[in-house]
Amino acid sequence: MERTLAIIKPDAVAAQHVGAILQRIEGAGFEIRAMRLVRLSRADAEGFYAVHRERPFFGSLTAFMSSGPAVALALEAPEAIRKWRELMGATDPAKADAGTIRRDFGGSIEHNATHGSDAPETAAFELAYFFAGVELAGT
Repeated sequence: MERTLAIIKPDAVAAQHVGAILQRIEGAGFEIRAMRLVRLSRADAEGFYAVHRERPFFGSLTAFMSSGPAVALALEAPEAIRKWRELMGATDPAKADAGTIRRDFGGSIEHNATHGSDAPETAAFELAYFFAGVELAGT
């Protein structure tokens, strides 16, 4: 079993897509081990996305991620990272496969409904960022 972080981003929360996205997560066989409704401050978003600090999109990304509530989830499944990234689809919703979350709920490359860890090391950092000191269900 593997764990990954998933975030339902502010655009999807504002559009009331949380329930539909959660249904897809559960339908794909993930176990939700923890879930929090969060409202990131700009500083929180900058800390979370610090790896992208030098990228041209850093400012707009952190402004967007601190613009409204988001839902952070700890997901567990065999090959959870790969499986979640496939379910999300490509970063750019216009290039995502039909039936993926980003294709169905994302509006742009930045407002793309969801986030997911891209590697085991990233997942460990990201899960600790949102669930530090929290005993994840099923452990």
